[in-house]
Amino acid sequence: MKFRLLLGKRKYVVDLSKDKFNTQFGEIDLKKLKKAKIGEKIKTHKGEEFTVAEPSLIDLLEKKAKRLPQIITPQDGAMILAYTGLANDSVIVDAGAGSGFLSIFLAHYCCKGKVISYEINQKSAKIAEENAKLIGLKNLTIKNKDILHGIDEKNVDAVTLDMKDAEKNVENAYNALKRGGWLIIYSPYIEQVKHVIEKIEKMPFTEVRTVEFIKREWQVGEYTRPKTLGLMHTGWLTFARKF
Repeated sequence: MKFRLLLGKRKYVVDLSKDKFNTQFGEIDLKKLKKAKIGEKIKTHKGEEFTVAEPSLIDLLEKKAKRLPQIITPQDGAMILAYTGLANDSVIVDAGAGSGFLSIFLAHYCCKGKVISYEINQKSAKIAEENAKLIGLKNLTIKNKDILHGIDEKNVDAVTLDMKDAEKNVENAYNALKRGGWLIIYSPYIEQVKHVIEKIEKMPFTEVRTVEFIKREWQVGEYTRPKTLGLMHTGWLTFARKF
């Protein structure tokens, strides 16, 4: 195991390949941490106690993965799985990869399938590859290629698009999808949604819908109310199915 999760006054994901790990609560002896079992307690040199756990995919994305300014969040990734019902052996084409957060999320849950992610920007493609390697995924391929020039894969279960002028790739996506396959487009602006829908409606897609996921956390105590800070709106997801 390369990483361990420490839970205490704060949450830390610790890289066990390093020599030492310092926190504001003191230094962790990594020799002890490597030998520690899940659920065991471990103390810093200042006596602060942490519980050892296995990091989840979300822990690694939040704490260790490199992140470009714009990502598709795990909550949107979960919506894609919920609305499409993609199986764990699904083959998915994704574009553009960006930091790779969506393609990593989908590859993790479709662990018996594979995800091929297109990214035109060489720097972004490199970051996505590094993040996939960090998570330890073997079923994710990053292609430094413009998807508008065509999709190499055919009869895929889904195509996800998070890119400028996504409507220009709707026809390519349709040709790559198998019957019953899903096209999913993430749009940061409602104007893009309009362009996407106009293009989709000209082709034999069905089950077309656009959804917005709004998350609102609450602070619960003597006085309970919604939290005033936090990301509520992320973007719009448009779904269409090939038949």
